[in-house]
Amino acid sequence: MPQAATSTAPPGASGIALDIRLDAEPQDVAARAKVLADTGVAGLFTFEGAHDVFLPLAIAAATTNVQVMTNVAIALPRSPVHLAHAAYDLQLLSGGRFRLGLGSQVKAHIENRYGSSWQSPAAQMRESVLAVKAVLDSWQHGTPLDFRGEYTRHTLMPPTFSPRPNPFGVPPVLLGALGPVMTRTAAEVADGLLVMPFNSERHFAERTLPAIEKGLALRESDPSDFRVYPQSIIAMGRDDAELDRAVIGTRRLLAFYGSTPAYRPVLDVEGRAELQGELHILAAQQQFAGMGDLIDDELLLRLAVVGTPEECAEQLNKRFGNVTDRVCCYFPGYDPPLDQIRALVTATRASSARAPQH
Repeated sequence: MPQAATSTAPPGASGIALDIRLDAEPQDVAARAKVLADTGVAGLFTFEGAHDVFLPLAIAAATTNVQVMTNVAIALPRSPVHLAHAAYDLQLLSGGRFRLGLGSQVKAHIENRYGSSWQSPAAQMRESVLAVKAVLDSWQHGTPLDFRGEYTRHTLMPPTFSPRPNPFGVPPVLLGALGPVMTRTAAEVADGLLVMPFNSERHFAERTLPAIEKGLALRESDPSDFRVYPQSIIAMGRDDAELDRAVIGTRRLLAFYGSTPAYRPVLDVEGRAELQGELHILAAQQQFAGMGDLIDDELLLRLAVVGTPEECAEQLNKRFGNVTDRVCCYFPGYDPPLDQIRALVTATRASSARAPQH
């Protein structure tokens, strides 16, 4: 395994800590955040979907003591200064428990949903990460702001618009990625990589880790400060009825991801590249209901984690235990009982499957 994989988790950590999606309507966020935090999860994250990605974290930060994270905030339509302000305030509100996760989305969404510009996404994201970090650094250390890039430029930050140094330090800036160029970019300039959840053990080993190594070789700051945060789609239950319900939701999400050309490399590694075209045709015809049926049992088990809480914990540690100390979990289309989330948290932390750190 590449050396970077053994330098992404702090030595001495025991088992894997879990981050869980905070999936609630705005009026229910406070209650949902509390019950999820009570299961022992290490953190809560938001997804930029039907609601704002930042506002729920302000509520969660004020009502729980777990870490909070955007996973991800779409960066290209936003100014790096807007992102820096949100990150600074959430870091302050949470007492230093915030992580800013950024992502690029795909061209159709950036241009047609956000009405923004899509040019060279990896280069744009590289500048976005660096610009956000430059703004935060200017506020933290009182240095003149002088960021001049090809896509964004920031050279003015009068005292009126500069907050005081954050007593909890500058929040980490993470970058979500799947392909080799964006993954390499994350390892070069970000504080961590959010590995996209549509993935497999083989793709992670053969494509993701080598791209991380290439990025770390270009990195100006200490490579040991870089963290890898895998994400996993989980179908969890204790009986056949619970598992069947979870698997249906998981197949549907995998099919949705698989219909997107950007995710074809994962299917290619697994020898199923042709499936992307089939799923894309169904999605274009809006035949979403049947798309999940194309995710057979073999592919399901390669792309997702399936089983009881204890079995899922064992699989998570087997896949990622020698790479990271945290994993982000998705439960698509179903809500596992809180006692099962608690059991998953306990089992992943207690597992001894982690390979020794070097």
